[in-house]
Amino acid sequence: MSDRIIRSLFEARLKAWADTRAPKLVIAYEGVAFTPPAGGDTYLRAYLMPGNTDSEDLAGKHVSYRGVFQVSVITASGSGTGAAGLLAEEIAQLYPNNLALTKADFTVYVRSPMATAASIQGETTSTLPLSFQYRADTF
Repeated sequence: MSDRIIRSLFEARLKAWADTRAPKLVIAYEGVAFTPPAGGDTYLRAYLMPGNTDSEDLAGKHVSYRGVFQVSVITASGSGTGAAGLLAEEIAQLYPNNLALTKADFTVYVRSPMATAASIQGETTSTLPLSFQYRADTF
């Protein structure tokens, strides 16, 4: 199933960028054991939220994969929105609208600009969710 390929393409791009930052940002991946960094350091959470797979031809050869990729920036509560907002801008530049990412003969496209949702305040953390829609078609 191509959701696995889509996830790998988006996550690899995010990891390559996070590894170049100083200090390096760690990423919590969906379904992978994770311990948040000590001391309230900033980190990221990555989610792939696939929609219903579809087919738009009578022969059934076309398959359309659509969904949402979300990256959440997690900072310490009470630290304000400035640092998370700056990271959000950098992450949005990683995934511009119409970006094509390819692995073998499979290509997925970013189909919307990165959107920022309202920050979610927890007892010890603040979470800033960012997301975009994607689409991939096979024939």
